[in-house]
Amino acid sequence: MPTEPKWLDPREDRAWRTFVHTHHQLSVRLQRHLLQASGLTEADYEILAILSEHPSGRMPAQELCGLLLWEKSRLSHQVRRMQERGLITREPNPDDARSTMIRLLPPGRRTIEEAAQQHVHNVRRHFIDLLTPDELDTLVAVHERILGHLNEAPVRGEDTPAA
Repeated sequence: MPTEPKWLDPREDRAWRTFVHTHHQLSVRLQRHLLQASGLTEADYEILAILSEHPSGRMPAQELCGLLLWEKSRLSHQVRRMQERGLITREPNPDDARSTMIRLLPPGRRTIEEAAQQHVHNVRRHFIDLLTPDELDTLVAVHERILGHLNEAPVRGEDTPAA
């Protein structure tokens, strides 16, 4: 016999809905600014940022998939589109003939460097500058706790309520 769910009380519901709505609105706003200012999608930006921060500017596709938490097919389609624009390229992996490397090209590096300046400005304007240093520290602590829990929790079967 199924048990009654432990419904959210008004305070919990307000906290949850405010978090979800804020995250959504902030993401939409930042994505819109990014696209208007640089022509980059969020996916473009993520890939370029990761590659630009890597010492060699390149990494195995499988490693990039893991960092992005994407399926192989999604990365493949995204890389193809970015390759057509001359931002990145695929090349054989010298350490593993079965895999490919994704490499940042000079136009991709210029694009991310220019886009990052405006993106950081918008992150500051719509998020960082609205909070005190103590509030930022609290946000970090709360989100690190949630991320730690998610990293420890199993993915499959966790949606079943405890009996």
